[in-house]
Amino acid sequence: MIKVNNLYHKYKGNDVYAVKDVGFYIDKGEIYGFLGPSGAGKSTVQKILCGILNVQKGNVKYNDTEIKKMKGSFFEKIGVSFEFPNLYEKLTGYENLNFFRGLFKSETEDPNLLLERVGLSDSANKKVKDYSKGMKQRLVFARSIINKPEILFLDEPLSGLDPTTAKNIKNIINEKRKLGTTIFLTTHNMYVADELCDRVAFLNEGEIIASDTPKNLKLKYGTSSIKIEYKTEQKKNDELLFIEKEEDKNRFKEIIDKYEIITLHSGEATLEEIFIKLTGRELI
Repeated sequence: MIKVNNLYHKYKGNDVYAVKDVGFYIDKGEIYGFLGPSGAGKSTVQKILCGILNVQKGNVKYNDTEIKKMKGSFFEKIGVSFEFPNLYEKLTGYENLNFFRGLFKSETEDPNLLLERVGLSDSANKKVKDYSKGMKQRLVFARSIINKPEILFLDEPLSGLDPTTAKNIKNIINEKRKLGTTIFLTTHNMYVADELCDRVAFLNEGEIIASDTPKNLKLKYGTSSIKIEYKTEQKKNDELLFIEKEEDKNRFKEIIDKYEIITLHSGEATLEEIFIKLTGRELI
């Protein structure tokens, strides 16, 4: 469905590549997660895939057709939800959806039904400037699916949402997958990725460092971890240690011998812990 090979991109005035030799594929009806901290290059790749940024080096193909050769009909088939809402704030929620609905020649969803699905029915006639961050995020998500897209690009779709609303949005995402929608999801939230994605790629400093199903990544890289909370000079500290690593084993013994232990938890490694293990950095 989507094939990316040897993709590079750098921004004007910067000699360092934001994206370096990135390659992956996404099958039809699959949720593919692009995971990494802010500045890792996730949004850059998303913008290239949906045609906002030009391909500088490498290639992006949809069903064997290069993106630069795609016609205007391509944009009829995609939906995009940006992390930072880009809405017309002087218009109401309904007016925003109705306006974007008019941009498509293909069949679209009923704006009122979409507003109901994302929990914004009561605010349909309220101007967007009076929406909270979470409400704007929900409206952007609703806008991304108004054209019944075949390919959906979601950038941090659950950012700023309360648990109940987030669960509702995840349900809609899963429904779209079951209907055959191909979904490219970028996030720094490994728990969301683990729950939603069929396969994931870890992106760090513009490069993919690992890619597989969440289960296979855990089997390959995941070892038992220990999270230890301890007190030093009236200050609470916590560390995540992987005991199969000699330096972590020594550090664990050092903490046990020197400090007062508050809590100690062991368990199967999460995607976030595996990312830290592979890169030495946290998802911030």
